Amino acid sequence: MNGGIQECGLQAKLDQTIRLLDQAQDQFAPDIVFACSFGAEDVVLIDLISRQAPSIRIVTLDTGRLPQATYDVMDACRKRYGVDIDVYFPDAGEVEQMVRKHGLNLFYHSVENRKRCCEVRKIHPLRRALAGKKAWITGLRREQADSRQAMAAIENDGHFGIKKFNPLIEWSQDDVWAYIREHDVPYNALHDQHYPSIGCEPCTRAITVGEDIRAGRWWWENEEGVAECGLHANPLKK
Repeated sequence: MNGGIQECGLQAKLDQTIRLLDQAQDQFAPDIVFACSFGAEDVVLIDLISRQAPSIRIVTLDTGRLPQATYDVMDACRKRYGVDIDVYFPDAGEVEQMVRKHGLNLFYHSVENRKRCCEVRKIHPLRRALAGKKAWITGLRREQADSRQAMAAIENDGHFGIKKFNPLIEWSQDDVWAYIREHDVPYNALHDQHYPSIGCEPCTRAITVGEDIRAGRWWWENEEGVAECGLHANPLKK
């Protein structure tokens, strides 16, 4: 990814992102959080929030099945930016009951089981993270998936009943990496091993040339389209 922010034409998008973060902070702090999974987009937002909107709290979900590289970049961001990161875990009793009934690797057995695992390990903890909040921020980009094409920079999130800001919605993958290189932002080492989208370790693989950037997520499912976990709108495959 060569070239700086000015060279790749990113400055206008960056200015708009900063305006959105300022608006989110001014309107909703302290009742707003950035839900971070420490992908490339998310570390860009951590860098920007630390500079522009420090009253926005950062939250993340530890599903219990994350790659070590994700924990490494989480700690690198804590050290680099001196930020607090609120980590939410799934309910131990729910996980135990699910595993007892369906097994540790239930997600490989059916789409229904995969969605059940995402519900327990991701959606329920996120509901706790968003409880009492008026807005949340994501690192979603329109380019990432067909299911994200209709998303806007600011939305009414009917799923969680609060405002949702997507400050990077217009950014391209090249934009994201230009910013990371320009500002020397810590990032997940798996990105250098052809993992453009990183989730739980058993549900994520590297992709090959020409594959969709989210093709490495739940790749064993044979339905047409690219899957979502349910954290965002249009959670099912198209």
